[in-house]
Amino acid sequence: MREKLTKKELVFVASMLFGMFFGAGNLIFPVYLGQLSGSHVWPAVIGFIITGVGLPLLGVTALGVSRQEGLLPLSSRVGKGYGVFFTCALYLTIGPCFAIPRCATVSFTVGAVPILQGTDSAMALGIFSLVFFAAVLAFSFRPSKILTWVGKVLNPLFLCFLGILVIRALVSPMGPIQGVEPMDAYATGAFFSGFREGYQTMDALASLAFGIVVVNAIRDLGVKKSDAVAKNTIFAGLFSCLLMALIYLMVTIMGTQSRGLFPVGANGGEALALIAEHYFGTAGALILAATVTLACLKTAIGLVTSCSETFVQMFPKGPSYGVWAVIFSVVSFLIANLGLSAIIDYAVPVLMFLYPLAITLILLALFGGLFHNDRRVYLWVTGCTLVAAVFDFLNALPTSAQALLHVEPLLSATKQILPFFSLGFGWVCPAILGLVIGLIHARISKGHR
Repeated sequence: MREKLTKKELVFVASMLFGMFFGAGNLIFPVYLGQLSGSHVWPAVIGFIITGVGLPLLGVTALGVSRQEGLLPLSSRVGKGYGVFFTCALYLTIGPCFAIPRCATVSFTVGAVPILQGTDSAMALGIFSLVFFAAVLAFSFRPSKILTWVGKVLNPLFLCFLGILVIRALVSPMGPIQGVEPMDAYATGAFFSGFREGYQTMDALASLAFGIVVVNAIRDLGVKKSDAVAKNTIFAGLFSCLLMALIYLMVTIMGTQSRGLFPVGANGGEALALIAEHYFGTAGALILAATVTLACLKTAIGLVTSCSETFVQMFPKGPSYGVWAVIFSVVSFLIANLGLSAIIDYAVPVLMFLYPLAITLILLALFGGLFHNDRRVYLWVTGCTLVAAVFDFLNALPTSAQALLHVEPLLSATKQILPFFSLGFGWVCPAILGLVIGLIHARISKGHR
């Protein structure tokens, strides 16, 4: 039985892993982070890379180590009901509620907005997103050809243009980094702000949903032992993650330098479009628009397909694949018309709730052998994290929503009691407490047998 992949096979798996995680939408967040962080860009981008690159790698590895066949059985180690809840919440987040609509709005913001200046943007977005999701739905019924074509042609084209743009920006910067004033939370807590901004990539969540694809690919190549699968996953992941980290670093610096000529954009998509037009004029903006739109189209098709197949498997007596695809496309169309900035704003509280649960699940799966994957440990850690994550969710809501729910007094009290809560990491201490209680509970239960 084989213990490791050949170099060619490692490159194949690494390329597939990179393609799964890195889409056009991943560019808008490091650009925006660069604009906001200013001279504090270095700690900010380190925090971003930890969540945007490190956690996805750990997520894929966790699935390989756990020997589970997907997210549902892995999260069901906490309990069957929780497994269904977490799997549904995660797929809806990386699917029709946020990630799929974001594909349309990123394409529109980068591609159409610079061209349609003076046009009714709401109507333009409606028409654009209608055509976009009509194409997504059509191809989602037969996705294989376009996914292969886009993966082999358009993604390399996109990365080539991006490479030219980034190199041009670094060689001819719009301004120095040192003089750019950091804004908002980046002025006082750049690392933690960057860490939280990495949540927006949703790649750690995606790693739990799609990691089994990578694990199965390694197994299909002849590596069967779980330890060997995990080891090869790490080797392949390191290559793809180093490439992702390098791209994130360069794009973030490009975003910071853009403050020399441009103010902070409404979002990263707007900033990216302005940078491309500055360096290459209208032609450059059109090339970027075309490649971003097609890359986002590919991502949206893949997400609609994956979510529809998952819900058919989870609810075999429910709607068919085609019905789920229609539902997810329609919901994505409706949410996309809120606009890119609104989608990002509303995604933040949900991600502040889901990410702590995903991080603890990944760590429990990675180190489950140390406590024999005892369900009591999973239950206590997840339960304590869940309670704290609800408070993180409420704290991340827009001010108007907090006022409507009358949670300000509760949040003020929580800030006084819960360590790191004001930084967005109120879940850390409860998770550690849950781990301690879970380990003690497991040891006591075994002692009574």
